[in-house]
Amino acid sequence: MRALRVLIIVAGFEFVLAVAAHASLQEDAQKAFRQHRFEEVIRLLESAPPDYKLTSDTLRTGVNSALRIGRPDTALAFYARLVPPNASDETPLLRDTALAVLTARVRDTQEHLRIAAYMVLADVAAKDTLPILKDGLLDVSIMVRARAAEGLARAGAPASMIARALDDEMPSVRIAALNALGPHIDPGLRPAITRLSKSEEGVVHIFALTALARMGQADAADDIAVEATLPNADVRMAALGALGRLKRPSSLSLLNQAVYDPDPSVRAFAAGALGDFGDPNSHAALLHTLQDDHPRVRSIAAASLGRLKLPQSRPVLKQAARDPIEWVRIGAVEGLLRMGDDEAVLLAADLAKHPDPSVRGATAQAVGLSGNRKARQVLETLLKDQQPQPRLMAARALGRLGGHEGLTILKPAMRDPDPAVSLAAAGSVLQLLSTK
Repeated sequence: MRALRVLIIVAGFEFVLAVAAHASLQEDAQKAFRQHRFEEVIRLLESAPPDYKLTSDTLRTGVNSALRIGRPDTALAFYARLVPPNASDETPLLRDTALAVLTARVRDTQEHLRIAAYMVLADVAAKDTLPILKDGLLDVSIMVRARAAEGLARAGAPASMIARALDDEMPSVRIAALNALGPHIDPGLRPAITRLSKSEEGVVHIFALTALARMGQADAADDIAVEATLPNADVRMAALGALGRLKRPSSLSLLNQAVYDPDPSVRAFAAGALGDFGDPNSHAALLHTLQDDHPRVRSIAAASLGRLKLPQSRPVLKQAARDPIEWVRIGAVEGLLRMGDDEAVLLAADLAKHPDPSVRGATAQAVGLSGNRKARQVLETLLKDQQPQPRLMAARALGRLGGHEGLTILKPAMRDPDPAVSLAAAGSVLQLLSTK
């Protein structure tokens, strides 16, 4: 009995020591944080045994310390312990962590990762990312500058920032900025846009005219309609796309006629423009385009038919969903999903099992564009795909699809082994949080 009592006393003493050490570790971490010794905070917390239960305040300190020294992966690991699955998120902290995943790559030595980061930042288009987007205009990569220009325009940046993009030496950067301008354009940009409309030719000229039309210059849209009939196919495509977005009633007949263009790329653009326009009077033209010889044209026509949401389109879209070409089936599934067709969810799930990862990725994109949240499970499956392309497209699509339910699966995806996937997941988390 005496020996047993000794063992109990010793065990109790060891327990007290362990509790004291545990408390001391957390107190030391909090003290180090107050003294801005963030590396030490992380070292202390990572040295804690797995069975030590760190308090919420301590884990919060770990997240913030990792963010202060640019270690988003570590911040994500601490956040996952702070907010376990199915627990309510700490929105400001999660947002800061997701943004850190993006900003960690904006100066990456690998161009494709900088492009991916700025592409996501352009999708998010948040006001507090304007300094980062502005820095992107100085990047040596044309693609990075184009995505930065796009993000600045979408985020409603000051005219001075967007004007800088409009002065870029590369047409693709100027086009990106012009094309991303919303319906409410800063009047301070009018001189720069007017200059481009007069000095530039081709696609830049058309996008400058489009911006002027949005600013109320009526003759600009008339000029675009003329460009839509010119011999250059690239110019016709750009003009048709612009007319679809401007939605002027007088342009509808021109768009309907363009589905008979001899160039299949132009016909595809015309079909997409009719979907953007969204007028039921384009139904006949899109039905014709659905019989086109080129699969891309049929695919875009099917998706555009779904955007019209006319009941009479359902039978032809179901027929298109059996097309021998996968890309046409994907367009038809998108169209049916846009119409709320329940069977289309099963069709999307079937395409998500296709052996070609590019088909699986395109399926994810179609689900995201459809806005049909009944198909969310398809995206959740693709986010676990063995190949990075489907995971990347699924991560982006979940942000487009909306709904806070997507956060549960997107949070771990921010730690995906493929950096492009983690960037896409972080961007979608930011998009979903912005709607809370």
